[in-house]
Amino acid sequence: QVELVESGGGLAQPGGSLRLSCAASEVINDYYSIGWFHQAPGKEREGVSCLSAVQGSAYYADSVKGRFTISRDNARNTVFLQMNNLRPEDTGVYYCAADIVLCTSRDGITLAPPEDFGSWGQGTQVTVSS
Repeated sequence: QVELVESGGGLAQPGGSLRLSCAASEVINDYYSIGWFHQAPGKEREGVSCLSAVQGSAYYADSVKGRFTISRDNARNTVFLQMNNLRPEDTGVYYCAADIVLCTSRDGITLAPPEDFGSWGQGTQVTVSS
């Protein structure tokens, strides 16, 4: 399993931006998909974005499409989540996860659930409030 460390969380105003980072302990090889998950207070963890293995295709939950962008650096050991036009409902802990899995379920649309991923970071808190 690869070790992951998230950073970049904090307090932002509605409409503001944050950039989350997910640093891996080793170069993430082409077979790992990297997912970002959001856990709002009192709610279950849910996927918001995923970068697929090999082709590096990006997938997003409907709630963040057009606002969030997932990317990785050239050294292939850090994955970013650029979060723009933040909303109060984006508040929560954000986790990155990695595994040799598909980013989506069989329908090709629904993001893979948290239980599909074996390596997790400790999470970073994002609070969106005026």
